[in-house]
Amino acid sequence: MYMNRETGEIRHRIFKDLPEFLKPGDCLVLNDTRVLPARIFGEREDTGAVVEFVLLKQKEMLLWEVLAGPGKKAKTGHKFRFSDDLSLEVVDVLPDGNRMVKFTCRGEFFSVLDKVGQMPLPPYIKAKLEDKERYQTVYSRELGSAAAPTAGLHFTKEMLEDLKKKGINIAYVTLHVGLGTFRPVKVEDITEHHMHTEHYSISKETADIINKTKASGGRVICVGTTSCRTVESAMQKFGEIKECSDDTGIFIYPGYVFKCMDGLITNFHLPESTLIMLVSAFAGYHNTMNAYKTAVKEKYRFFSFGDAMLIV
Repeated sequence: MYMNRETGEIRHRIFKDLPEFLKPGDCLVLNDTRVLPARIFGEREDTGAVVEFVLLKQKEMLLWEVLAGPGKKAKTGHKFRFSDDLSLEVVDVLPDGNRMVKFTCRGEFFSVLDKVGQMPLPPYIKAKLEDKERYQTVYSRELGSAAAPTAGLHFTKEMLEDLKKKGINIAYVTLHVGLGTFRPVKVEDITEHHMHTEHYSISKETADIINKTKASGGRVICVGTTSCRTVESAMQKFGEIKECSDDTGIFIYPGYVFKCMDGLITNFHLPESTLIMLVSAFAGYHNTMNAYKTAVKEKYRFFSFGDAMLIV
């Protein structure tokens, strides 16, 4: 779907038509994070109880903050085994209920994790993913996410090459997506919502590409809400796009004034999510609701493996 955010005009097109809507000198900003197979199931050494762990944040190489469920079976001092090469001990229960765990690993940690871990798919996807690469973008390279930046799943390597030949600039940022991206807003006053924090980084090369695009009158079009949050976080903190590495808890909702992004490619999101609020902030509430009603009527597919919309 194409939508003009000024007029509300909607056109029904397929993703391979994207180049028609881009102009030489425009810049696509892609999030090159790679999803960890972060969902692992361990057997408690003393009781045999099976507990699911989802890796959230790496504190040191083998020290991680994780989700654990059922939590009552994973208390401080409990040890769990995942394979002959991987085990952990719960070292702390954090105030929010997450656990801090210390792994013991024989071999390179991420290689071992790749053998025992599953992709942390969104809770509404029940089927097991046979091919892990289906939940990775073709340009993913920086390992660290608990979820994919799903707007990027629509791209092929061939399309990206064709866009470059057309004079479209391609810039890569990294934002490691946390599971908080799936959490609904549960407060009546959205300004009271506490946003999860995520780590992002921007290289000097990317900063130069984006800044040159803006200076020459080109449009910065973010692929996904994570790319948007990355460039807007940098602008909010530094007043410019520059080489940086930082954590962000930016919450973009209607009333926000965008400082960098001129266009957005994004999937159709869950209701009451921070993601749909970001879309509403950019496209306008009325335009967004109309687009979603139209998408339902026209039988667009929603959520992570669904269809996309281009908003300019």
